[in-house]
Amino acid sequence: QVQLAESGGGLVQPGGSLRLSCAASGITFSIYAMGWYRQAPGTQREWVATITSGGSRNYADSVKGRFTISRDNAKNTVYLQMNSLKPEDTAVYYCNALHTVVTIRTAYWGQGTQVTVSS
Repeated sequence: QVQLAESGGGLVQPGGSLRLSCAASGITFSIYAMGWYRQAPGTQREWVATITSGGSRNYADSVKGRFTISRDNAKNTVYLQMNSLKPEDTAVYYCNALHTVVTIRTAYWGQGTQVTVSS
């Protein structure tokens, strides 16, 4: 059974930092691209960042320079370090695992963790 368990969310003041974690089980973690997405109330889920199985990183323009994605294959865990947080970063953050072989895509999602940026 595949499970992605996010943690680390909470309430933080503008300008503060949080580190989200996503622990994966039931998959061969090292071969999956791992990503973070977020969804604010009344909006569609949006992509935040991805780290490939080879360690390449990509970020949405809205978080570039403030957020850092990393992975620890020994711990089957992906992280999202969020600095200089803004109120518009408030959302439920979801972890995603994606593996593509030719045209076959296998994707899994976590349940999400709430991040609230407010004074």
